[in-house]
Amino acid sequence: MGNANERALKLFVVLSRANKVLHEETNRLISSKGLNPTEFAVLELLYHKGKQPIQKIGEKILMRSGSMTYVINKLESNGYLQREVNSIDKRVTYVEITVQGTQLMDSLFPGHAENINSLLSSLSSEEQDQATRLLQKLGVSIRDLSSKKD
Repeated sequence: MGNANERALKLFVVLSRANKVLHEETNRLISSKGLNPTEFAVLELLYHKGKQPIQKIGEKILMRSGSMTYVINKLESNGYLQREVNSIDKRVTYVEITVQGTQLMDSLFPGHAENINSLLSSLSSEEQDQATRLLQKLGVSIRDLSSKKD
C-alpha cells in the first residue's frame, strides 16, 4: 500500500471515529427527551426553517422517504408536529411544528448547541473554521465523483 493510500485510510478512520463519538455524545441529550436522532433532526429543521413539504424533509436531513412517513407519524401522534395539505396541489403535504414541539425544542436546543460547542472546544475557532472548509471541500468533491459514476 502506497503512502497516499495509507494517508487516506488513516484520515478515513479518524473521521469515522470522530463522527461516531460526536454522535454518541450529542444523542445522549436528545434521547433523554425521548427522541431519536432522526426525530430530533426533523423537529430541528421545522423549528429553525418553519413549515416544510414532507417530500423535501427527507432530502434536507439525508433520510429515505420510506422511513420519513414513520417518523412524521410518530412525531404527529406525540403532538410535536401537524400536517397541512396544500389547498392548491393536494399531492403536497406540509409539516409544521406545533406549540408543544416548539416548547420541546426551546427546552432542548440551547443545551444541544452548548453541548456541541463544548465537544468541539478542543479546536480553536480558527481550527473549527478550517475544519469546516476542509470537510465541505471533501464533501463536494466526493459528491462530484459519485455523480460522475452514475
